[in-house]
Amino acid sequence: MEAPRHDTRGIVDPSALLSRVRFRRHEPAEPLRRYIEWYWLIDWDLPTPYASHVVPHPAVNLTFQWDEAEGPPYAEVTGVALGLFTRKLTGRGRVCGVKFRPGGFRPYTPGEPVSRWTGRALPAHEVFPTATAEAAHAIVTPPDDKTRVTALDTFLRTLPCAPDPQADLATTLVQRIRTDRTVRRVGDFADTQGLSVRALQRLFSTYVGVSPKWVLLRYRIHEALEQAGTRTDVDWAGLAHELGYADQAHLVRDFTATVGVSPTVYAQGVE
Repeated sequence: MEAPRHDTRGIVDPSALLSRVRFRRHEPAEPLRRYIEWYWLIDWDLPTPYASHVVPHPAVNLTFQWDEAEGPPYAEVTGVALGLFTRKLTGRGRVCGVKFRPGGFRPYTPGEPVSRWTGRALPAHEVFPTATAEAAHAIVTPPDDKTRVTALDTFLRTLPCAPDPQADLATTLVQRIRTDRTVRRVGDFADTQGLSVRALQRLFSTYVGVSPKWVLLRYRIHEALEQAGTRTDVDWAGLAHELGYADQAHLVRDFTATVGVSPTVYAQGVE
């Protein structure tokens, strides 16, 4: 089943990216949905290089990739990226990605806190020994999405997974931060969940890979990025207040530090 396509939050200038690549999302097999938000598939064939930029979500990704300039297909695990993620696309290539839910990666690596992977990208076989070049080839090379998705399902179902109620809790809490704009302070949020701030921080470090404050700030930037890219009449002072910032200057500072340009400059440059 194809997953929703309309949510482009986090993608810098999504119109520019989607005019250059074929980008699709698909749901994993039902037993995997507890841990995996969706599969994302990208194919490109570019006459000139293009640099894509993403303000990452608090999620770990497993990707199976092929780039004609880099040789055979390969697999990679990417932890939560703390800054802007940039990927230069050249010639022809393909990515079959697995986006784990926040908290959803830990059951596959129960011996390590997810913070171990934060800010890192490493060969997937160092985490999952079966993520070999042969496995990457089997997933990346089929010409149709259905076969690729089935190959992803098959690969993931062979991985050991240890269900963990704390992982489920982490997933639930991140989703609340993502969707509830009344969540503005970590201390208040911890209180509403019956947790101390320290316990909440430990939970997020172990199961999400970043702090609850980082998650809160990141989703604020995602919303600001979405507004800047889709509207021409943004009330930045009003949005800053709505997102829980002390004032517009603080929103502009965080946006600029994350995206590299101010909200107004970004809005002017969106295709």
